[in-house]
Amino acid sequence: MTSKIIAHGILRALGITVAIAVALYLLYEVQTVILYLIVALILTLIGNPILDFLKNRLRFKHTLATVFTVLFFVLIIVGFMLLFIPLLINQGQNLSLLNTRQIESNILALMDQVTKFLESHHIDAKAIIKDQKTISGFNIDFIPDFLNTLVSTISSFGIGLASVLFITFFFLKDRRLFINGAKKLIPDSHEDQILNSLDKINHLLSRYFIGLLIQLFIVFVLYLIVLLIFGVDNAIVIAFLCGVLNIVPYIGPIIATVLAAILTMINHLGSDFQTETLPTTIYVLIGFCLVQIIDNNLSQPLIFSKSVSSHPLEIFLVILIAGFLFGILGMIIAVPFYTILKVIGKEFFPENIVIQLLTKNI
Repeated sequence: MTSKIIAHGILRALGITVAIAVALYLLYEVQTVILYLIVALILTLIGNPILDFLKNRLRFKHTLATVFTVLFFVLIIVGFMLLFIPLLINQGQNLSLLNTRQIESNILALMDQVTKFLESHHIDAKAIIKDQKTISGFNIDFIPDFLNTLVSTISSFGIGLASVLFITFFFLKDRRLFINGAKKLIPDSHEDQILNSLDKINHLLSRYFIGLLIQLFIVFVLYLIVLLIFGVDNAIVIAFLCGVLNIVPYIGPIIATVLAAILTMINHLGSDFQTETLPTTIYVLIGFCLVQIIDNNLSQPLIFSKSVSSHPLEIFLVILIAGFLFGILGMIIAVPFYTILKVIGKEFFPENIVIQLLTKNI
């Protein structure tokens, strides 16, 4: 091997490395645009059944059906903002979720009440709760930071919302154009397989995201009912925060239940701990557990199993593995990504026994 060939190989490897680095840098710089595209794609998947309904059942022209579909999204978003955002901001301020020092003070006061309650029942509180320094050193910034991020995202969503809706409009309107363009780039030998995969993925993910929205809304309503029954103040914001956490499978509901218990006790600061605060918190915990039983046995199987044609145990294992490998983000995207892989596997490797077993319902 001559020095010229070696030098050429080194330069080529260096060029590839630089190209990858530049590509990653550009992706980082345009990450907001990528986020807009992902959100627009999800809205497109949700909007496809609506678009087809308007075209096939109501006989709308394609462009008019697209306009009405995007208008439907606009009305939903505006209605949500007008109905919930002022309540969330107002109740969040009442709950002191926007003030880290205030919520830390509330937690310390709550721990004082817990300590006195345990000691009154001859339980060594210091053995269970070592001292207040441990509690004061606990990082509770995640609660106000979560709400602050949520509120700031919503408040600065104007340009992003317009961009997402604009992209969604053309994704819906020109989907056939995109498909025809893709056909020119697809090798003829795999054209049918790829197009069939895209159709199945579009159908399954549309059902999944629509079902997910319905599930989150049902959980939010059930949480709200539980909190209202037991007279918990700021019920809307607590139910909303806990409902959003349900996006994370399995772990989210546990965090939501713990968060609801803490916020319920904070709501009852100043009340008698043994006769009012503790019983109310226990009732709320029982109510949230019942909601999770309903959700786990009715809502989630219908969405995660029926919508993507997978067995509940299969979905559980996929989410668990994704969580170990990629954390919370992996758990959120596990089901859609796994569905895509199953569809591709069925189209390109239909003779494989494992794939046949996993995709027999697709």
